[in-house]
Amino acid sequence: MPLIITKKCIQCDICVAECPNNAISMEKDFYTINNQRCTECRGIYSRPNCQKVCPIKNAITKIKTKN
Repeated sequence: MPLIITKKCIQCDICVAECPNNAISMEKDFYTINNQRCTECRGIYSRPNCQKVCPIKNAITKIKTKN
């Protein structure tokens, strides 16, 4: 499931530096995750590092995709 950054984000920039794939960037006035680059940190961390370092609960979350 892809990750998204929600409106709860306070734009603290912590996730940008912590992403090992450079998948997080600022688009206009909000952060986005490039799901082509995001691997959810598989093989690097036990869970997505952006979620781990984010100070706001559920500001970065997985979205369910329709199959």
